[in-house]
Amino acid sequence: MNASHDTRLPIGVFDSGVGGLTVLRALRQALPQEDLIYLGDTARLPYGTKSRSSISRYAGQATAQLQDRGIKLLVVACNTASAVALDALKEQVKPLPVIGVVEPGATAAVATRPGGRHLVLATEATVRYGAYREAILRRDKLAEVRELACELMVSLAEEGWTAGSIAEAIIRRYLEPLADMDFEPHSIILGCTHFPLLRPAIERVVSEGTAIVDSASTTASVAAALLAEDGLLNAQQGPGRLQLMATDGASRFARVGGRFIGEDLDASDIELVDL
Repeated sequence: MNASHDTRLPIGVFDSGVGGLTVLRALRQALPQEDLIYLGDTARLPYGTKSRSSISRYAGQATAQLQDRGIKLLVVACNTASAVALDALKEQVKPLPVIGVVEPGATAAVATRPGGRHLVLATEATVRYGAYREAILRRDKLAEVRELACELMVSLAEEGWTAGSIAEAIIRRYLEPLADMDFEPHSIILGCTHFPLLRPAIERVVSEGTAIVDSASTTASVAAALLAEDGLLNAQQGPGRLQLMATDGASRFARVGGRFIGEDLDASDIELVDL
């Protein structure tokens, strides 16, 4: 078991691929003095096509890898793993604190408008599990929730086509059914870690005044508050260190992941690990 009271230990973050790097980027912005270690399980992505038992097993193995390295906080930067395996992961690493991406996003959405209308843009797997819907309705029984699976938006983010007419046309096409439902959302939750890259294009398409809830930044805010409350903030003066790991495809991880983390990466920056 980790000595999780050691403030010098890093924050551990995992995802099934590179999308969770948007969460890592938000953590670096909110907590620049913290050391971070990230694991992308790229050999077995996407988790969403797997069974619940496989998702739980993969998430547990990724968590064990991070725990063996020594961490003080686990951030599950994967919507599917957050929806399926969060309780099991909390049990696996207790008393280490664990944060998923779903609950912070739901809390932020409800705060925008009590009894409001909330739209979740996500992948098919996240929509299928309904985790955001459940989390929002637990907080506000009067809320209305719609969920849209937007798989093509994942590809846009990974290809770097995040701005311009193509991105906006695809986003607009996904949102068209809402008009037939007479559903004008008060908030839009970016329920996939890829989607923060598309935020400017989404804002150009939706109605002015619609709140955009970024699960990456909300998760980082929750992590900062939790570390402060538990007395786990790193007191070092300089910027924290970053360690990146993947289970396959270091070159592709570096090429695509650089867009998500906001800086150039090289394959030599990525440590390949076997789970």
